[in-house]
Amino acid sequence: MPPPDDPDEFHDHQLVGLRVVSVGGSDLGTVARIDHAPASDLIVLDKSDGGTALIPFVRQIVPTVDLAGGRVVVDPPEGLLDL
Repeated sequence: MPPPDDPDEFHDHQLVGLRVVSVGGSDLGTVARIDHAPASDLIVLDKSDGGTALIPFVRQIVPTVDLAGGRVVVDPPEGLLDL
């Protein structure tokens, strides 16, 4: 399947398995899957320290998707990953 024409769009299979890191470089886990919710898509994060978290896939929280580097950079609001 060819990549989308829009550089800000991705196929789910391109994201699953990518490392998720904070803007400061801390390892947070990996992308388990993408859930498609009415308000926004959600990254389902398999957290490095166990459990899962949902991260809204919006530019304010996910500023960088680096497919070549195999990572997604996130800047979650305080407490989001603790829910």
